[in-house]
Order: sequence, then C-alpha cells, then structure tokens
Amino acid sequence: MKKVVRTDKAPNPVGPYSQGLICGKRVYVSGQGPFNAETGTKPEGVAEQTRQTLKNVRAILEAAGASMDHVVKVTAHLQEVTKDFRAFNEVYREFFKEPFPVRTTVGSDLLDILVEIDVIAELD
Repeated sequence: MKKVVRTDKAPNPVGPYSQGLICGKRVYVSGQGPFNAETGTKPEGVAEQTRQTLKNVRAILEAAGASMDHVVKVTAHLQEVTKDFRAFNEVYREFFKEPFPVRTTVGSDLLDILVEIDVIAELD
C-alpha cells in the first residue's frame, strides 16, 4: 500500500512522479534539487544549492511525519564531484548527525543544477 506525500514547502514535481511515498514504515523522497518552492529560484554555488536541496528534502519528510533523524539512506548527485565534494559535505553535516545515514555520492550530468538528493527514511 502506497500513500502519496505532498507539500507546498518543496517544489512540485514536473513529470509523472511523487514528491514522496510512504510504503509500510518507510518514506521514499524523490530526487530534490535546489529550487525554492516559494520563489522558483535557485541559489548560486554548491553550498547554497545543497542547503536548499536538503531543506526541500526535510519539508517532504516533515509532511510524511518524519525528520532528518529518520533518514537511513541518502543518494547524492553532484555535477562536479571533485570540485564540490568538500563544500557539499560541510553543508550536509548541518542536516545530519551521528549515526549518519548510509550514503552514495556520485557525479551526474545534471540539468542546470549542481546537486540533487533523494533519501529513504524509516518511520517509528
């Protein structure tokens, strides 16, 4: 059984997918980018784009009744891994604490953004 998770505090999907889904005791958050839901704008630089992206992820988790503390798996896509990994990681630490979720970070050919992140969270 799947329950759709939706919030106006994160950008609306442009295409046939959901912001998030609850399946059993898990929340799956689709890949989020750095766009501000209120303004439609994106910040400059990987640090600020990571911060906005994680705020979008957090908004969807909160709409599902979860928090960043519930996240068990993160997949992060960076446009320029070698150049941006350190700045990305510094901002990432602002949103997650130990024990940190498991994570995969890869380089991807992203369209007009520097970072995209999806997560899986375990509900209580």
